Amino acid sequence: MSVDQLEGVALVTGGGRGIGASIARELAGAGMRVAVTGRTAEQVNAVAAEIEGMALIGDVASAGDVGGWVETTERELGPIELLVANAGIGAAGDSTSWDMPVDDWWRVQEVNVLGVHLSTRSVIPLMLDRGRGRIVITGSGAAYLPGMQSTAYPTSKAAVCRYGETLANELAGRIPVFHFSPGLVRTEMTERWGDDLPWTPPELAPQLVRVLASGRADTLAGRYIHAEHDDIEDLIARADEIAAEDLNAIRLRR
Repeated sequence: MSVDQLEGVALVTGGGRGIGASIARELAGAGMRVAVTGRTAEQVNAVAAEIEGMALIGDVASAGDVGGWVETTERELGPIELLVANAGIGAAGDSTSWDMPVDDWWRVQEVNVLGVHLSTRSVIPLMLDRGRGRIVITGSGAAYLPGMQSTAYPTSKAAVCRYGETLANELAGRIPVFHFSPGLVRTEMTERWGDDLPWTPPELAPQLVRVLASGRADTLAGRYIHAEHDDIEDLIARADEIAAEDLNAIRLRR
């Protein structure tokens, strides 16, 4: 994978830990000025200090908080060129869907789905006015793979992937929108699953986002991209074929 140098401002939601923190570090290392958001001030402040970025504390499921993040970022750092809508949570514990408190189940949807919507709708008008910008949404293979976990997380990620593709269609020719799976990355959220899983190297998702931010992959907007199982350079080279044959898409085939 080639190393792209970037410029401009990025807003990364859920950037205080895990995949989001790694993405924030990658973008800052590539040359972007990065605003990092999250609910845990200690974590967010630490990442922002490390990358000489901006820390923004709040709840991605709050329209007021998200709107404030965007306003502050644009005022203090400059126009947002890249939104990485990454914030996400899993279901706490091992409760079955019917035993899980309704509020806990719904909270996963609020963070993982509503949070993406609030983030994108806050930056899109600004990007459209300026005629530039890109959006990257963190999805998951849980959107289409069978699993034994609670319904809360897979349901949210199925919605996020469909949201990303549909939004890309709405904004075609104006703002490229990508959704991707980081793979099975070992983070605070997944740590409890133990050592005996085929963990994805943690650097792959940040490296993929760096390429998506560069503009070189804009012809793949709306396509489902997996950080480990897809070679992004190969996809870029085959973009016409992928569009013609409707590849890298979550579809029902009969």
